[in-house]
Amino acid sequence: MSAVTDKTPQGGIHPSAPSLKHARLPKWAPAATAVGAIAVAVGIGMGAELSSKIQWGLIAVLLFVGTLHVLSSKVEGTRQAKDRLATSLLWVCFILAVIPLFSLIEYTIAKGLKVLDAAFLSHSMNGVITTETGGGIYHSLIGTLEQVGIATAMAAPIGLLTAIYLVEYGRGKLAKTVTFFVDVMTGVPSIVAGLFILSFWIIYLDFNFSGFAGAMALAILMMPVVVRSTEEMLKLVPNELREASLALGVPKWLTILRVVLPTAIGGIVTGVMLAIARITGETAPVLLLVYGSTAINNNPFDGPQDSLPLYVFQQWKNGNEPSYDRAWAAALVLIALVMAFNLLARGIARWKAPSGGRG
Repeated sequence: MSAVTDKTPQGGIHPSAPSLKHARLPKWAPAATAVGAIAVAVGIGMGAELSSKIQWGLIAVLLFVGTLHVLSSKVEGTRQAKDRLATSLLWVCFILAVIPLFSLIEYTIAKGLKVLDAAFLSHSMNGVITTETGGGIYHSLIGTLEQVGIATAMAAPIGLLTAIYLVEYGRGKLAKTVTFFVDVMTGVPSIVAGLFILSFWIIYLDFNFSGFAGAMALAILMMPVVVRSTEEMLKLVPNELREASLALGVPKWLTILRVVLPTAIGGIVTGVMLAIARITGETAPVLLLVYGSTAINNNPFDGPQDSLPLYVFQQWKNGNEPSYDRAWAAALVLIALVMAFNLLARGIARWKAPSGGRG
């Protein structure tokens, strides 16, 4: 009796086995579908005399999602069609989120570049009539940098130490209480922080309006952000590193100082920079506590100061064309400052990332 051998290719797949490959739409299909949907939507909008471009966009979105889903169902099958539908909806949501951002930046740049120059950055509003051109934001820029710097000097160490306590030592009711109040502080409106400092520092203790008063309110807003970001970064440090250090006889406080913090320093600094970017544009606490000034005041502890958010508010409140131009220019500088903080945070995160063999 002869044995019948079933010859199987070296790859291990029998020739009679069903193919694992399925028909797929070409890579250019989504882009082509999007272009076609936009063209049809423009045609429908012009034919129906729809005046709103938003209506054109909604028609294009519906055509794109529906057409791509139908094509995928016919060619790729139901399962892949559902995946295409979810992916296309995510792209649509991403574009809808990005469009207002780019529109805001484009409009601010177009308006702000009218008066933004070296003189605008190096002069104050002292002696400048608001209905006339001229003046600048030098006094506001100095105030913003000093107030944010003082707030960071107060909030960053307290937030860092609080996070270390919660992650490394926190047990029992005290840790739960601290966590609860950190969560509450995260949702405190900025105007409430300003009112608290106004009541305690200026009304009760009878101190004057100053940049330092505004910095204290900004520090209150900054602290919970620093605590939360630092806490998450410390939790990402592997416990094996702590255990190895403790097994060598290193005290816990020195383990935290020499092992845990250097490992998480990139994320910690990134969180601090993002917290700085968050408080830079705050207006309400500065409006209540800094009071505003048209002259340069380099001393944040004595007398009213100005800041960029307050400058924008005051210039817009003047209600004339030169003031509007100055407000848009100051808003553009403020956006650039916040963007610089975010880019710096991302750069530090990349630099201190543990991947790629870097320490």
